[in-house]
Amino acid sequence: MNESLYPSLPILMVDDENQALDSFETALLFASINNITRCQDSREVMPLLSRQEIELMLLDLSMPHISGEELLSLVTKDYPEVPVIIITGSNDVETAVACMKCGAFDYMVKPVEKSRLISGVRRAIEIRELQRENQLLRAHVLSDQLEHPEAFSEIITSSGTMRSIFQYMEAISNSPQPVLITGETGVGKELVAKAIHTLSNRAGNFVPVNVAGLDDNVFADTLFGHKKGAFTGADQARSGLIEQATGGTLFLDEIGDLSPTSQVKLLRLLQDGEFFPLGSDIAKHTDARAVVATNQNLQTLQESGKFRKDLYYRLRAHHIHIPPLRDRKGDLPILVNHFLEKASKALGKQKPAPPMELFSVLATYPFQGNLRELESMIFDAVTSCKSERLSMDPFRSYISQGEPAAKIQAIGESIAASTLKEKIDTISQMTEKQMIIDALNKTNQNRTKAAELLGISRRTLQNKIKEYGL
Repeated sequence: MNESLYPSLPILMVDDENQALDSFETALLFASINNITRCQDSREVMPLLSRQEIELMLLDLSMPHISGEELLSLVTKDYPEVPVIIITGSNDVETAVACMKCGAFDYMVKPVEKSRLISGVRRAIEIRELQRENQLLRAHVLSDQLEHPEAFSEIITSSGTMRSIFQYMEAISNSPQPVLITGETGVGKELVAKAIHTLSNRAGNFVPVNVAGLDDNVFADTLFGHKKGAFTGADQARSGLIEQATGGTLFLDEIGDLSPTSQVKLLRLLQDGEFFPLGSDIAKHTDARAVVATNQNLQTLQESGKFRKDLYYRLRAHHIHIPPLRDRKGDLPILVNHFLEKASKALGKQKPAPPMELFSVLATYPFQGNLRELESMIFDAVTSCKSERLSMDPFRSYISQGEPAAKIQAIGESIAASTLKEKIDTISQMTEKQMIIDALNKTNQNRTKAAELLGISRRTLQNKIKEYGL
């Protein structure tokens, strides 16, 4: 198992007493904060900062050569983004006030309680991470570029909304904080979770588990494992999925179905990075990143008392909401093409051509099952297809199960009638290419109707499409 460094940049501990450094390091390692650099000579601090970027600094005040107060002034001046936590034996109020005015992030008096030290360090790390994420997000929005488009190769979309989500995913990819993914059934929440793991470059594995229907004991055993003899039939110790995800990502799907008792166990895991295998009173630690998903409204659940408020706010450190397919109907053409290729390959058939009216029909369907439902419809149609062109019959039959047949037969005509009534902008408002794109979009890619809307022949439209590479 691989254990990754946390935080991504080292924490610099500066104290002339080796015993104090040992104490701080032990406390941080207990909390899985393991990227630590020690320094006992205050004269080495500024040269070190000039060649090594750090996450934050723990700084003693009473040191020979260069005092902590002098170092604080130098660091906050030259490296204002670095949080400095003062840890000193001085309980003088004036000194504390002077340090805070000089820019110290926090002030702690020795001997420092372990929980106080860990909470202060974690808070400083979270602020640094938030600053970096904001910078990355601004850069993505301004450039409108994706740094790693290959990470999203399995998510088929041309939606601007989805592109913005991808940019946000890139911005938060290196954060160790939990990610909450929400969206209806079938929108592709696990694909998004996998993309986040890929972007994070974490050395460990992506370990998915669906927690729906798991009772408290099964949940604990599945995630945390057990020691030998923990219960009847436990003939040997077994590690849980959380250990398998060490250094990687633990993906918990259907988190809204988790029982109150299991919610407490998960909260402790997220807060302290520790867990207890069944039958053991010795805590184990993990650095696995938690990504969770649900099709339920967790805010509504926590307001009704079915989901813990503290767990809810812990989980939504980062939140991604995936829109349903009916809100991004522009993706239908490329999704249909993708699923046609996938189905044809799986069934060993030649890929059939979709009829133009298919997109008009699909554009009116609500897709309660989203991508999963569309894929099932395509697979069913390809299975029964006996020619080079896909038949509309399987789609009409499927949709008519929930809608009157007469309405289905009229769908294509009603869409065509409504789109033909719309006016497109004049040539003074857009280029010829954009006019053609707009007409095609308004007629759901029906070239005959698009040509009629533009007032040109279908052959002329075909030539223009080739000319502009549409």
